[in-house]
Amino acid sequence: MITFKSTSLIVPSEATPNGLLPLSEIDQAMQWTHAPLIIIYKPNNNKTIPFSIEKMKYSLSRALVHYYPLAGRLHWIEGGRLELHCNAMGVQLSEAYSEAELDEFGDFTPNGLIQHLFPRIDYTTTSIEEQPLFLVQVTRFPCGGLCVGTAISHIMADGRAAMNFTNAWAKLARGEELGCDEMPFHDRTMLRSRQAPPVRPLSDHIAFTKPPLLIGCSDTKAEQKKETSAALLKVTKEQVEELQKKANQNMVMPARPYTRYEAVAGHIWRCACKVRAGDNCQPTRALLVADIRNRIKPPLPQGYFGNAIFDALTSTCLYADLLSKPLSYASGKLREAIEAVTDEYITSALDFIASQKDVGPLRKNFHIRGYTEAPFLGNPNVYMGSWISLPLYNVDFGWGKPVYVGPGILHSDGKMFIMRDPADEGSLVIALCLQTQCMDSFKEFFYKDIYDL
Repeated sequence: MITFKSTSLIVPSEATPNGLLPLSEIDQAMQWTHAPLIIIYKPNNNKTIPFSIEKMKYSLSRALVHYYPLAGRLHWIEGGRLELHCNAMGVQLSEAYSEAELDEFGDFTPNGLIQHLFPRIDYTTTSIEEQPLFLVQVTRFPCGGLCVGTAISHIMADGRAAMNFTNAWAKLARGEELGCDEMPFHDRTMLRSRQAPPVRPLSDHIAFTKPPLLIGCSDTKAEQKKETSAALLKVTKEQVEELQKKANQNMVMPARPYTRYEAVAGHIWRCACKVRAGDNCQPTRALLVADIRNRIKPPLPQGYFGNAIFDALTSTCLYADLLSKPLSYASGKLREAIEAVTDEYITSALDFIASQKDVGPLRKNFHIRGYTEAPFLGNPNVYMGSWISLPLYNVDFGWGKPVYVGPGILHSDGKMFIMRDPADEGSLVIALCLQTQCMDSFKEFFYKDIYDL
């Protein structure tokens, strides 16, 4: 289906700083695999997209002058930690052609077919010291459409930092220059522990505690073996407004109204509990992600390039409460979790990570010498990330804005991303993964309960 024409290593077009760049404590706790993203472009009015692989290569090499850490390599050090060598070894760019038409990929649900559109690394045979930190695959389709599939190291950047880089590359590809306010900030010591090393013992931090198990189970092995399916669900502007209305019905004013994310995510959590049909006394938690750029003191520069996100965990709730109480209950629990990520919460978490002799158990990959799946966050729990505020649809390489941007892979039960719908202002798209046995019921309840709650 996919034929590769070329694969190149792209290095910075000018000399860049050489040496070690200290990673933050948050970087050290991140998964060391790569996050895949697909960016889809279609020709406008049957006009041919003015694509040039040489322009893509040259603009990428120029972007790496500013984002030079991406051209480096990671190395293992003591305690399961990593260090970054800024050595300009380069990133990988591949040009590919698809025999299948773009329309054959449907709505770009992150399933097996979509995985042909982004670069992959065999983590079992390639050492981390050899792995590029950013890989891109540009796939051309018979219709003239394009897919820019990227994979960026989780250690290097969170979603906002990754999109800042991708948009900077696209701007250079358009022949424009980067402004002073678009330059990345590379000092990651701002998110290091403020105690070196911590002088006091630290108990387990809530961000690293294990989520509840199914009643009667001592581990997650049986649930992890169950088949999963991915889906993309569209939520219209009217449906979003209806959920916000319901979430805010029981709010004691003058409290700040629940956002569309809080309302939609609360609804998702309830529906997941409903289709999993567990005991009413089943405990469950939701894992969210908080951007801490403006939560830590002093605030981080907006151009901070690295990981500036932190897990926000709800308190443990019961199925019975989530399903019997109004939507405001679930939305309120989500808000409480996000608001708990304060400067004190963040600094205590940084101290906790720094205090660990081995950070391997904290990382999203438990086995640091070989690739493993991320820790199981599924049944009876959910992970709901918000991509609503990310500048996903600003990525214009000179071909116009993309028609779709979304995750390249989603295979962990209970994991979901809430994104903007580019075709309909105010509408949302939810990329989700659930056990296959639950998916059809989830879709039914999700839409039906918007109006029946």
